Amino acid sequence: MFTLTQPHLIASILQDLHLTRCNTKSRPVPALTTRLLTSDDKGASFDNFFDYRSVIGKLNYLEKSTRTEIAYAVHQCARFCANPKKSHGEAVKLIGCYLLGTANKGLILQPNDTSFDCYVDASHAGEWHRTNAENDPTTARSRTGYALMYASCPLIWASKIQTEIALSSTEAEYIALSQALREIIPLTALMKEVRNHGINLAVNKAQIHCRLFEDNAGAAELARVPKMRPRTKHLNLKYHHFREHVRKGLVTIHNVGTNDQIADILTKPLNHTLFAQHRKYLVGW
Repeated sequence: MFTLTQPHLIASILQDLHLTRCNTKSRPVPALTTRLLTSDDKGASFDNFFDYRSVIGKLNYLEKSTRTEIAYAVHQCARFCANPKKSHGEAVKLIGCYLLGTANKGLILQPNDTSFDCYVDASHAGEWHRTNAENDPTTARSRTGYALMYASCPLIWASKIQTEIALSSTEAEYIALSQALREIIPLTALMKEVRNHGINLAVNKAQIHCRLFEDNAGAAELARVPKMRPRTKHLNLKYHHFREHVRKGLVTIHNVGTNDQIADILTKPLNHTLFAQHRKYLVGW
């Protein structure tokens, strides 16, 4: 077992945010489920109580290194670096309050004999907000979240806004599936090449777990069955690049229930119970 932590970086972030144990209460989650972070164009200006860009830079480095579970919250705040508002500053401080109570935590790696697993999820138009929708087209975009695991250890993870507008939850899930497979396909090829050079690695079929929404069986079907429909013609070139791998059995598609979809933590703010459950599988605590 290996434990990777960055307490000094977290201490630096908390110092920048002017948060200490004596004047701040820690939080169990890094983002509130009751507040959707938007551009907040009409909101109060940020008071420059801390250097917003500097703190976001440190949080990005922390998230990409050892604190996978804060990816969604950090990316949400990073989107507004150009013109932060008071609400954005409060969201960053909330992340700090979460780190305050978990400063000694990090990424726990406990390798086993399994091969690749990739959990993929999408939040269809999850950024939509009534007050900003008219002037902010990004509220119509969906969010992709995926976590690529090898031997039950996270290798690559991402939480990001999709570059185009999905017209349905099926399309949003399918786009997320395609984006994740752009990571896993070259990695599986690399692992096989390494094994061919005499290094013993467990490289089996990569399993892609796709969350089943009310109509998300369509996303799994699109990946498995080469059949065009009028509403999916536009997906043909850009997002069908991995079908050959599915056809050959190099990648298998599996539905997974909400409670087992760990990529859910990368697409939306969760309540404490679900957040802790997915964090346990993703980072080990």
